[in-house]
Amino acid sequence: MARIEGADPGTQGLFQGTFTRIIYALTKRKVGRVVMPAKIAAHHTKLLWGYGQMEQSLLGSRLVEEQLKNLGELRVATLVGCPF
Repeated sequence: MARIEGADPGTQGLFQGTFTRIIYALTKRKVGRVVMPAKIAAHHTKLLWGYGQMEQSLLGSRLVEEQLKNLGELRVATLVGCPF
């Protein structure tokens, strides 16, 4: 269980709440649910923006094959104990 609760878009301002809802929808489409790292990053809009940019850069990179990227992600997640 996380020590911080996830951000609720309903309690945020207009811009930040809308942006958080968009990111939550994109995350849910990609993963199947809204993961806790996205919920925690949503507390700070600039951090959430940077997190999204990193994910888009990773997905858009064509220098390494998709299978090798997935294998690298799995290895790192195993090393750090990430359940995702």
